[in-house]
Amino acid sequence: MKIDKIECTILDYPLPVPLKPSWAPGRTFKTTSCLLVRVTTEDGITGIGAGPDCGRAGLYTIADLLAPYLLGKDVFCIEQISPIIRQAAKDGSYPWSVEMALWDIIGKAANQPVYRLWGAFQDTLPVYASLAEVVPVEEQIQRLYMLKEMGFGAVKLRLRRPDINDDIRVVQQIRAEFGDTLKLMVDANQAHVMPCPNPIGAWNYEDALKVAEAMYELDVLWLEEPLPRYGLEQIARLTAATKIPIAGGELHKGLHEYKQIIDMNCYDIIQADAAFSEGIFQLRKVAALAELSYKRFIPHTWSNGIGMGANLHLAASLPNCPWFEFPIDPPAWTNESRDFMMAEPFHISKDGTITVSNKPGLGLELNEDAIRQYSRLIWSSDELKDWN
Repeated sequence: MKIDKIECTILDYPLPVPLKPSWAPGRTFKTTSCLLVRVTTEDGITGIGAGPDCGRAGLYTIADLLAPYLLGKDVFCIEQISPIIRQAAKDGSYPWSVEMALWDIIGKAANQPVYRLWGAFQDTLPVYASLAEVVPVEEQIQRLYMLKEMGFGAVKLRLRRPDINDDIRVVQQIRAEFGDTLKLMVDANQAHVMPCPNPIGAWNYEDALKVAEAMYELDVLWLEEPLPRYGLEQIARLTAATKIPIAGGELHKGLHEYKQIIDMNCYDIIQADAAFSEGIFQLRKVAALAELSYKRFIPHTWSNGIGMGANLHLAASLPNCPWFEFPIDPPAWTNESRDFMMAEPFHISKDGTITVSNKPGLGLELNEDAIRQYSRLIWSSDELKDWN
């Protein structure tokens, strides 16, 4: 079953209200974008994937560095194809959406959902609402009540205020407001910021230790990305020194980096993302390394609905994944904002869980009307002869 065609579309969707995410201090987003990828075989089966929009760089990564070397390849030969994708990721942007599309094809050809091809450890997972913005505590509490009404029993807060004592006070107030009726995680977003006008400086070790100890006393389930990404010795030192689990790893690249952070005991929880880090099948290797080291693997999922859906199949196949991240932060980041390119947005059950689709492949269907309306740039491998 050979690859016959690869298509890429940059989609740009207007948000209902502007979003000010903690990972881009001082920056306001009025739209959300993604790179939709469709791969079609000679047999006429089409698989879909989607990654973060890196503008023309993301599209060119697939068009220039990947597509010329994938056409004619057998989609089942993932271990032959993965090194080609990995090399494109090294020299370009994020091409892992192509691997999502290949597994979508494989599942459709086998008439099985992808997670069942990998062992189907679970088909339902507890979710936590993963927020985006740093807002005043009164507004934060209002949003949390709304999320509880939707069925969320766990929420991940963002900590990136200029003063870490303000971050601690906000979590204290939220814990006082909700008691033990709401499970809390916190994300410091210290490992990475997007290009932005006024990024807040990264925490040092003493800051991270102070916040970690405070979060443990507040019964927070984990502290995420409290230090710069490649300060591995300090991260390992913090993880060893604290009682609260330390989580991270969402934007590491390459299996070798994940082996290093696992071997160094940098994190208790590994959070690789199939849209940013490696392909969904390759990340099963990372999850296995984590399992062998008695660590949890809970994928990062902040990209788009298709990327989240691919990570859901990964999570459902794993024995060491106890939670699933569900990005949502109304009024800006809603199910529709995240999943606008899909025929049906993801929703959670009232008991705070999400169930994996049992449809073949990734089980996702596109909203073709939305794709036509919000397309910004389109490329097809049919154009390869004219691309240079």
